Amino acid sequence: MSTYEIPDEKASADTLDKGVNGGDTKTPVSEAEISRVLRKMDWHILPFVSLLYLSSFLDRANIGNAKIAGMSVDAHLDGLKYNIIAAVFFVTYTFAEVPSNIALKLIRPSRWSLAEGGLFPGITFYLSLWYRRRDVAGRIALFFAASTIAGAFGGLLAYGIEKMDGIGGLHGWQWIFCLEGIATVLIAFASYFYMQDYPETAKFLTSTERDIVCRMLKEDNLGLATHYDRKFVWQAMTDYNTYVHMAIYIGLVIPLYAIALFAPSIVKGLGYTAANAQLLTVPIFVAGCIATIIIGIISDRVNIRGPFVLGMTVVSFIGFLVSYTQNTPGAGYVGAVLTTMVYSTIAVELAWVGASAGGDVRKGVTFAMVIGAGNLGGVCSSFIYLSPDRFYIGHCIAMGSLGFAMILTVFSMWNFKRINKERDALCQREGIDDSRRQEFAEMGSESPLFRLVRTVHLGYLD
Repeated sequence: MSTYEIPDEKASADTLDKGVNGGDTKTPVSEAEISRVLRKMDWHILPFVSLLYLSSFLDRANIGNAKIAGMSVDAHLDGLKYNIIAAVFFVTYTFAEVPSNIALKLIRPSRWSLAEGGLFPGITFYLSLWYRRRDVAGRIALFFAASTIAGAFGGLLAYGIEKMDGIGGLHGWQWIFCLEGIATVLIAFASYFYMQDYPETAKFLTSTERDIVCRMLKEDNLGLATHYDRKFVWQAMTDYNTYVHMAIYIGLVIPLYAIALFAPSIVKGLGYTAANAQLLTVPIFVAGCIATIIIGIISDRVNIRGPFVLGMTVVSFIGFLVSYTQNTPGAGYVGAVLTTMVYSTIAVELAWVGASAGGDVRKGVTFAMVIGAGNLGGVCSSFIYLSPDRFYIGHCIAMGSLGFAMILTVFSMWNFKRINKERDALCQREGIDDSRRQEFAEMGSESPLFRLVRTVHLGYLD
């Protein structure tokens, strides 16, 4: 389509400037204008949320850098003590995320914070309130790429900060936590003043631009409810597709967090010194960052999710297989690079989750449940690499986890296609079209007008 038509059930002749509060219009808006508004939103929203997540993930993953910088020796972390320390954070994340996303809907995003636990599902939900389902994977990829940048940047920082050993009576690894933690607190404080809450109140958009964004979102949401009601929380919690995606996500994040927590140790185990291992983690995470952005953008352009999740999971599986079967430093390092391709699946999987949940509250709760379940995978990740001479056990667990995700991804692709066909037939048989959307406003994903993954309405396919 060369233009995007704002829907109007009453076929009014209102002008575009009248806005969503003045009644819907059918004023054509060019694709060039939509792209311009999206780019403007990108420049005002994505850099800051990416910075927030970069600082968050840096604080989460720097324990791996601190470990090989002497923390294990100085803090006497023998046996499973390091693994327990790494695992305990994920437990608190799990309990924080559902209430955090509910609060995010009730309280302005710039004012809400539940420490670090609600940040990732919160930003994912936040982006879904600004972008259409077909536009969100690339944006999630851009902010999630901050996690891979954190892995790379963390190695460089750790290499430099280690040299502060002895200053102020602190070890080098203690300075890693102090300096990176202070930076996170300062960035979090700035979010209160810098973050924009919702499109309809965005100060950086003109009134016409706000109108375009709000009506695009309303059209993409098929008129489903946006207000809070406990029944929408219950809808998310009783939808079996939510649990399928929770399982897929767990299968993806077990190897992902394992890489984040143990990449320096794995590289050191290939025969490199501790200092070189810090630096050699940089290219590994840079590769993951590039793949995350490219796959997310391509997925948006072709409006396909499942095949990309499946394909990049296979590539990561091959990386772990290489790491398991090859003992030479060169081959092992190539395998380590390939394992980070699992990072590129996360943005696409979360866009898939969001596209399959109808209504704001249901979407927010579903995001939180899926990501919260993923933190349980993080607990598992903390224990799969127990010692350098037993890394092969961790590689096997990672491969099994990825294989599990592959199977469920194939099932979900088949199941969504089946459901969509059934709804197409129902709408045709019962004469259900867009003019009746208000009848199904509170049904969420069960609305006969709602399609899983693809968007079908107004007689055309997005």
